[in-house]
Amino acid sequence: MAKKTAGTPDENTLIDLSELFKIFGDSTRIKILFTLLEGERSVNEIAAALNMTQSAISHQLRILKTSRLIKAERDGKLSIYSLADTHVASILNQGLDHVNE
Repeated sequence: MAKKTAGTPDENTLIDLSELFKIFGDSTRIKILFTLLEGERSVNEIAAALNMTQSAISHQLRILKTSRLIKAERDGKLSIYSLADTHVASILNQGLDHVNE
C-alpha cells in the first residue's frame, strides 16, 4: 500500500479529481468547452458551431453542468451557457500547451 505523503490529498478529494478528469475524456465535451471559451452560447449556437444535433449537445451540457464546469443563465426561453469560472479555461489552456509541446 502506498504511503500518504503530507502533500497528498485525502481519498475523497482524489476520487473527485479523478471524476473531473473523466469529464475531459470525451472529445465532444472538450469541443463544447473550447466553444464556450470563445464566449457565451445557446444550445443551438453550440450545435451549429460543432455541426451536431441539439439533442447530442444538450446531453453533454447536462454532464458538464453537473460537473460544475459550465453554468447556464436564462434569457427568456433560452439557456445561455458559459464556462463556470477561470479554472476551466486554465485547465483547457494548460492541457493544450502540454499536448503541443
